[in-house]
Amino acid sequence: MNSNNNRSILKIGGIAILIILVIAGALYSQRSKIVMQLAQRMVASSTSEANPIAQLSDGLHVGLCGAGSPFPDPRRSGPCTVVVAGKRMFVFDTGGGAARNISRMQLNPGQIEAVFFTHYHSDHIDGLGELMLVRWIQGNASAPLPIHGPQGLLPVLNGFMQAYTADAGWRSAHHGPKVAPPSGFGGSPHVFELPADTGRTVLIADPDLEIVAFKVKHGPIDPAVGYRIRYKDRTVVISGDTSKSDAIEREAKGVDLLVHEAQSIELLKLLQTGFKQAGRVELQQVMTDIENYHTTPEQAAETAQASGVRMLVMNHIVPPLPSSLLEETFRGKSGEIYRGPIHLGQDFDWFSLPAGTTRIESQQRKNF
Repeated sequence: MNSNNNRSILKIGGIAILIILVIAGALYSQRSKIVMQLAQRMVASSTSEANPIAQLSDGLHVGLCGAGSPFPDPRRSGPCTVVVAGKRMFVFDTGGGAARNISRMQLNPGQIEAVFFTHYHSDHIDGLGELMLVRWIQGNASAPLPIHGPQGLLPVLNGFMQAYTADAGWRSAHHGPKVAPPSGFGGSPHVFELPADTGRTVLIADPDLEIVAFKVKHGPIDPAVGYRIRYKDRTVVISGDTSKSDAIEREAKGVDLLVHEAQSIELLKLLQTGFKQAGRVELQQVMTDIENYHTTPEQAAETAQASGVRMLVMNHIVPPLPSSLLEETFRGKSGEIYRGPIHLGQDFDWFSLPAGTTRIESQQRKNF
C-alpha cells in the first residue's frame, strides 16, 4: 500500500515538473514579446502624465533628488532637493544626476519654476547644464529658467551657458523653434544680497508661499546659505552645507521638516587611516580638512531638538554608506539627542506635508 502511494506521488510529482518545464519553455520562447510588453507599461507610466504635480494633494512636498556628496555612492547622487509648494515646483541645488532623478521621481522637469543655489561647490552645481536643457525641451519653454543664488552666481551661470550654447543651437535647428524655442534656452540670473544685520532675505513673498534665504557657516566658502520654505501652514528648512549654525536653529523654530546635512567623523577617520596606509597623503589631508565645515549627525540632532522640528531628515551624507549595516554607526547618538523621527536620506525619498494638517507622509517615489 505504501509502495503504491509512493509511486503515485512520484508520478504526480513528475507530471508537475513536466508541466513547469513546459510553461518555462513557453515563457522563454516568448521572452522578447513579454519584455516588450513590460517595456510598454514602463514607458506608459513614465510618459502619460504631462502635469504630474496636479495629482498631488494640496500641501508642501519635499523630494531628495540627490542625498549625497562628492563621494561616489550608488544610493545617493549629488545634492539636490525638489520642493513642490501647492502646484509650483522649485529645485534647490543641482548635483550630478538632478534632471534624471527628478524625471525618475515621476515629475516633469519642464514644470520647474526656478532653481536656488546654497553655494557653488562643484557637487552642488554640476547638474545645472543638463537640468536647464531638459527643462527647456520638456517644458517647451519660451523664457530661460530663473536661477537664484548669492554672490558668485554670474560666472557660474555664464560658464554653463557658454558650454551649452552650441548644443542648444543644434537642438533648435534639429527639432525646430516650436519644440525648442531659442528664447527659452538656459537660465536667467537672480543674485541676492544678505543684509549684514539680519543675514536673511525674502526671495518670494506670496500669500501662500514664502521662500527665505539665510546665511550659514561653511567657511572659507562665503556666502553660503540655507533656505526656509513655507506653503500655507507647512514649512521646511534646507540647511545647505554648514557647520552647526545658530541661524539654522533660528530659522527652523517649529518647522515641520528639517533637511540637514550630516557627516560622520568616526567613519571619516576610517578613510583617513585607509588613505594613510595606502600612502595617499593628499587624500588623507582632504578627509581631515572637511571635518571642520560640516555638521555631525549628533549636532544636526541638537539643532532639531532645540528648534522643536517635527522630523529631521539627514542628507548630503558623508562619507558614503555602501551597506545599510553602517547606518547605525553613522547616526551615532543622534537618536538619544533628538526625540522626534530621524530619517537617513536616500535618492527618491519623498515627504508629503498636506496643508491644514500636521502629518508627514514618507515614501520612495520613483517609476523605475
